[in-house]
Amino acid sequence: MSAIPPITGSNTAVSQDKALRDVAEKLEASFLAEMLKSAGLGKTSDHFGGGAGEEQFGSFLVQEQAMQMVKAGGIGLSESLFQALKEKQNDA
Repeated sequence: MSAIPPITGSNTAVSQDKALRDVAEKLEASFLAEMLKSAGLGKTSDHFGGGAGEEQFGSFLVQEQAMQMVKAGGIGLSESLFQALKEKQNDA
């Protein structure tokens, strides 16, 4: 079996850039989620806790808050990651 040759063109470059940017944003969101967890966000309160449901789904809330932070501009980590991934891709 022979390998399928890569598709070249501007649409492919745009879709590859979008994929790299998505990965970079997800990495930044994961980093921010861990930072938020370390800061105590998502921990149940002793007074008005939501029970087992809050404990189980609290991590989803923290992850979504981190993703919204990234979409609002984040801390600039995703742009640095994107540029590094793009350079690595161009070297290959």
